[in-house]
Amino acid sequence: MKLSCTQEALSKALNIVGRAVATRTTLPIVTNVLISAEDSQLRLAATNLEIGITYKMPATVEETGAIAIPARLITELVHSLPNERIDLEVSQQNLAMTLRCLRFDARIKGLDARDFPPILAPSDEVTTVVNAETLKEAVKQVVFAAAADDTRPVLTGVYVKLEGEEMTLAAADGFRLAVLRSPILREVASPIEVIVPARSLSELTRIIEEEEKPIELTITPSKGQILFHTASVDMFSQLIQGTFPNYNQLIPSSFTSRVVVLTEDFLKATRVAAIFARDSSGIVRLQMTPGDDMLPARMNISARAEEIGENQGEIDAIVDGEAGKIAFNAKYLTDVLNVLGTRQVALETNSPSSPGLLRPVGQDTYIHVIMPMFVQW
Repeated sequence: MKLSCTQEALSKALNIVGRAVATRTTLPIVTNVLISAEDSQLRLAATNLEIGITYKMPATVEETGAIAIPARLITELVHSLPNERIDLEVSQQNLAMTLRCLRFDARIKGLDARDFPPILAPSDEVTTVVNAETLKEAVKQVVFAAAADDTRPVLTGVYVKLEGEEMTLAAADGFRLAVLRSPILREVASPIEVIVPARSLSELTRIIEEEEKPIELTITPSKGQILFHTASVDMFSQLIQGTFPNYNQLIPSSFTSRVVVLTEDFLKATRVAAIFARDSSGIVRLQMTPGDDMLPARMNISARAEEIGENQGEIDAIVDGEAGKIAFNAKYLTDVLNVLGTRQVALETNSPSSPGLLRPVGQDTYIHVIMPMFVQW
């Protein structure tokens, strides 16, 4: 293998595929990045067996070939080189790569490319196509609600349902639930349901951060893997096997109190209360009061810690129905308020012991349910 490319392009490529390199493993080959030259492209690939990333970049190829090179070593080396042309040459006889850039010259020992685990490649059987911005927003508004521990593996993933011209994403950790519906660009013939690891989707949003063109989604017939394909990057992920809980049972169908507030005001008041909530199990108390002849409607956000002190904040509100009160974990509340893209948010409640439901005002495709915390009022 013999080729040349720019330092800037190679550094970017290594950053992207580096997200899939295994760090703790009993299989040494997956701590490497697979580098191969074909046609007029340089192809880099990495996998930790749970996810895999392939990146293609332009290069001047004189001889084709492939080799697996220690990922950490090649990444640190390329990052430290000047932004000039890099020449790569691989000797298949002794499995070593020679790298030259201006007056820098390095030789790196590698492994046989044939020993590298196979990575799922794009096929003609594309399941659907999704707008890049739509996918990024959908993942952002749902993925944080997935469970962080592996007690119930299905809850560490995001439930994805493709039906007709719509995609539904849902995530829950036992204390909160996020559900979002969004359009897809290619209709699916029959409903498909899979569970994608939340970690995989988080990595995907970083990889496609600058992507603007539609993204192809391919789910294997066995429903064991999913592939996300763009012009330059392919990312596959293993899917979680199991049955996702029937989350519709957790969504309240009615309310006795509904309050509408400015999302920004709600977030600021919650952040202030969270300072005191840190020393009281993260509890933030919300009290909704309808308006009368003397005072307008309002929502009070407070927190108190016996050994520290207390805080109270008040924001303007529109209250529909009865006065209400409920307590939430401050982190759960700030997490969802941080990702809402609307100016106003509605909070619907029934009692201090029933789940609260948050809806962005003017958007009927997203809901977020938070379980209450039991407190002495």
